[in-house]
Amino acid sequence: MFCLAFLFLPVARGSILLRFIDIPFEHATRYHVWLGHLTMLLFTIHGLLYVVAWTIEGRLLHEILEWRDIGVAILPGVISLSAGLLMWVTSLPPVRKLNFELFFYTHQLYVIFIVFLALHVGDFIFTMAAGGIFIFILDRFLRFCQSRRVVDIISAKCLPCGTVELVLAKPENLRYNALSFVFLQVRELSWLQWHPFSVSSSPLDGKYHISVLIKVLGKWTEKLRGIILENSEKELPFSPHSKITASVEGPYGHEIPYHLMYENLILVAGGIGISPFLAVLSDILHCVREGRPCLLRNILIVWAVKRSNELSLLSTIDMDSICPSFSSKLNLETCIYVTRESEPPLEDGKVQNTQDFSLCPTSKSCGMSVLVGTGHTIWSGLYVISSTVGFVISMGLLDIFYINPFHISSWWYKGLLFVVCMLTSVVIFGGLVVGLWHLWERRILAKEQFEDDKLNIDKAEHKETVTREDSHLAKLTGIRYGARPDFKEIFEAVSQNWGHVDAGIIVCGPPTLQSSVAKEIRSHNFRRQSDHPIFHFNSHSFDL
Repeated sequence: MFCLAFLFLPVARGSILLRFIDIPFEHATRYHVWLGHLTMLLFTIHGLLYVVAWTIEGRLLHEILEWRDIGVAILPGVISLSAGLLMWVTSLPPVRKLNFELFFYTHQLYVIFIVFLALHVGDFIFTMAAGGIFIFILDRFLRFCQSRRVVDIISAKCLPCGTVELVLAKPENLRYNALSFVFLQVRELSWLQWHPFSVSSSPLDGKYHISVLIKVLGKWTEKLRGIILENSEKELPFSPHSKITASVEGPYGHEIPYHLMYENLILVAGGIGISPFLAVLSDILHCVREGRPCLLRNILIVWAVKRSNELSLLSTIDMDSICPSFSSKLNLETCIYVTRESEPPLEDGKVQNTQDFSLCPTSKSCGMSVLVGTGHTIWSGLYVISSTVGFVISMGLLDIFYINPFHISSWWYKGLLFVVCMLTSVVIFGGLVVGLWHLWERRILAKEQFEDDKLNIDKAEHKETVTREDSHLAKLTGIRYGARPDFKEIFEAVSQNWGHVDAGIIVCGPPTLQSSVAKEIRSHNFRRQSDHPIFHFNSHSFDL
């Protein structure tokens, strides 16, 4: 039960608690995995020992079907443990990687797991784990409210490497930073599947749009790419029946853009891991151009790809148009490694046969909700406080007017009432704050209606930017074919060039890339000389 008290805290994506301790969701999930394994291991041993004892005594069937009013009810515990075991088995890495949909759908059994656990142990014991579960319910209801809004996809683009770029409408007051990510649901593909994607645009790129890059890896992404290709081949204007809509949860991420707090930065990416770094680079260039606080002076980008057609991802950023004079204020170096090609193909670095379509922006374009975006700590705090106070009031009224007068003593029934009070307090008391929050958002959006012409220009400029074939970043690249990055060599060269400085290193890519970079950083910092830099490791990758 003590493990269960902390199990749900890491997966409360927009929780004000995670914001307060500054642990983003993509990092917190690893604690959920560890706690989940430990919790289910202890629960399984607990249940297994009772099964063995009852089998020896010859009353196994009688015991597991028993549902006591006073004391622990056995049957709800059996149901709860069964649901937990099913979630546990399907969450193991081999099963999750082989069939993510199976893992995702069976994990929705957490509702059965929690409700029947409360029936099993009663209200008093359940309070040991209720705090973390209540925080998760708060986050889940807020995400439910945000995801009800249908968000228009302004434009969609399919790059030669198969990667899809989606540009989503958003309100001006939605806050996020360049290392944020969103959960995306495309209703034309599935009403149940949600997938996480890193944001590939800076909040300074435009007030009314946000971009994501999606690599085609499974059935869901393949269907999305197929829809885009189908619409791009049509000669007629984009028709309403082929419109793509989405629901969005997020953005999530650090409250503070920590990539701007370093004077020296190394960005290490593998494949589609370059996506958040395009947003970071754009963010830095905007800060340099507009004179915003930015300490950065040296940037090194190390990017490893399998095929040269992945270089078309660089076309999504045009450094010259963002900050024409950046080279005089910022030292930018890039090293690209194409691991599975020994020589450059013809017209290397060009974006060939890019297929895309876009919507003509109208006043009816629906943007994302601001209910979960980073930065709205006042509304989030009011939501948590009102729900908590509502829960205390609900439990007090229930005790005074129902439990005591009617002499309710059943453990399982009091556990059920406890869970019901948790849910109703969030829906009623927290829902009141969410309603006011939504009205505030509508009032802000109403003030932006007169800027519809500006919105059209903003989107048109974005589309023009991302369809250019040669970005300045593509011209700056030093490309090596048939080689992999040697991080010992790279860090030694950086040590000679940068001297004694603090350098931030952000890695986004597969676990093998992260571990090799982390290992080399640890080795370097242990044997570093006094005039060499100190490297600070940061990981932006996550595995759900």
